[in-house]
Amino acid sequence: MSEMIKRIAVLTSGGDAPGMNAAIRAVVRASSYHELECVGVFRGLQGLIEGDFKELGPRSVKNIINRGGTVLKSARSKEFRTKAGRQVAYDNLKDAKIDALVVIGGDGTFTGSKVFNDEFNFPIVGIPGTIDNDINGTDYTIGYDTALNTVVEAIDKIRDTANSHNRLFLIEVMGRDAGDIALNAGIGAGAEEILIPEQDMGKDRLVTSLKRSKKSGKSSSIVVVAEGDQIGKNIIELADYIRQNLDEYEVKVTVLGHIQRGGSPSCYDRVLASRLGVGAVDALLDGKRDIMVGIACSKIVQVPFAEAIKGSNEIDLDLIRVADITSV
Repeated sequence: MSEMIKRIAVLTSGGDAPGMNAAIRAVVRASSYHELECVGVFRGLQGLIEGDFKELGPRSVKNIINRGGTVLKSARSKEFRTKAGRQVAYDNLKDAKIDALVVIGGDGTFTGSKVFNDEFNFPIVGIPGTIDNDINGTDYTIGYDTALNTVVEAIDKIRDTANSHNRLFLIEVMGRDAGDIALNAGIGAGAEEILIPEQDMGKDRLVTSLKRSKKSGKSSSIVVVAEGDQIGKNIIELADYIRQNLDEYEVKVTVLGHIQRGGSPSCYDRVLASRLGVGAVDALLDGKRDIMVGIACSKIVQVPFAEAIKGSNEIDLDLIRVADITSV
């Protein structure tokens, strides 16, 4: 056990994700287990600059494992992007006698944390919390499983209407740079087509595929579109193009938006968050810093921030093949 670590701070940053509260709970209780003090930082990296700290103990985090969002709140911070802002954050941490920091967030959070560690040599361990599942080096991020379940449930309900009225629904899901949600939810909900940033299907090929589906006897169709897909400028333009080139369907658009981020976390996300929270404290006590704790092949792994922020893991080509085969 590192003799230097006596007091740990924890924060959540970037977009909220179901399971963040379970991770906070795990960090606080793991700290207590190891007889360490734990401090919550409110409103993410901005809270570091403003010194918005609160002492946390095991009872402070009761009844939050089932709650969505983050009890520590989250906020973007332009000030933290400046050297002067990071200096204020460092001074606040030292004034509060905080020895190490656990950050729960995504790519932007880890990028800022790496810069902070490089400048001040301050121990930081990250926990991947983002519904997009777009962090390199971990099989899953906190919130991803819950978001998938939310999307599949929504698509199931939309399909009832699509079948009743012989309609084609374009359903936009989150995924600016990664198509994991669209691909997995599309397969799980039985979508006819799935459009993701990693593959450029093209408008004409999409229309041809939809015509083929109609001729095969399908009376309705569901097309899942990741928000970062570049087949059109946006999903509305894509819908207009389909209407102009495909008379067989009445075309409707549904944008699921931020409902994908909310809600009570799934059991998987609660367990994952708990494992990563404990793993983050363990890593700090082992003298590790400038890393993310993730999960690979069901085992906790440690990944340098420099590797984690390189981008998402490559899309699973086998899943794309499964989607193509099962949508005929």
